[in-house]
Amino acid sequence: MGRYTGPACRLCRREGMKLFLKGDRCYMAKCPIETGRPPPGMHGGGMRRGKQSDYGTQLREKQKLKRIYGLQEGQFRLFFERAAKRRGVTGEALLQQLELRLDNLVYRFGFAASRRGARQAVRHRRIAVNGRCVNVPSTQIKPGSRISLRKAEVKKELIEATVDAAISRGTAPWLSFDREKLVGEVVRIPTRDEIAPIVNEQLVVELYSK
Repeated sequence: MGRYTGPACRLCRREGMKLFLKGDRCYMAKCPIETGRPPPGMHGGGMRRGKQSDYGTQLREKQKLKRIYGLQEGQFRLFFERAAKRRGVTGEALLQQLELRLDNLVYRFGFAASRRGARQAVRHRRIAVNGRCVNVPSTQIKPGSRISLRKAEVKKELIEATVDAAISRGTAPWLSFDREKLVGEVVRIPTRDEIAPIVNEQLVVELYSK
């Protein structure tokens, strides 16, 4: 199955919450979640919905997490299987892996307005890790690694706005960013409290553990 190429706002409406898939638009008043648009589909706003089953609740949490990070089912399951083999809490290990993806960090540092844009920037060889070009969005970045734009690709006037917007929203305590040099660094692995997704990852673990 190929990647989703439809309207990003449709996914937010389906989940009933902001997934921050469209960059600055998600912070505007015209965001469909802010305006109260109903879920997609011909019965999205008019059908009375019954009580959701436990399975349905678990599935929705998984879908939220997949859509926030822009992953397909196979990719997401692979991350879960890796997390399940680690010591500690599986749900937290899963979120840590997702946060340490290269495309997510490119988005966090403001080199792209959204994770979809960050993935494209990585694929187009615009990103360097410790001075070397890396073009695989799912690359796991280790603490101490430095992420920057490749010199041949730097066009400061095109990214300054997104960098400043990311800085205004606050830099995570496990990351550091040099605004003058446009270089971001992973200081350490984040704890659960420092990871942004508003999801119940334990329900995802329960879903895959059946």
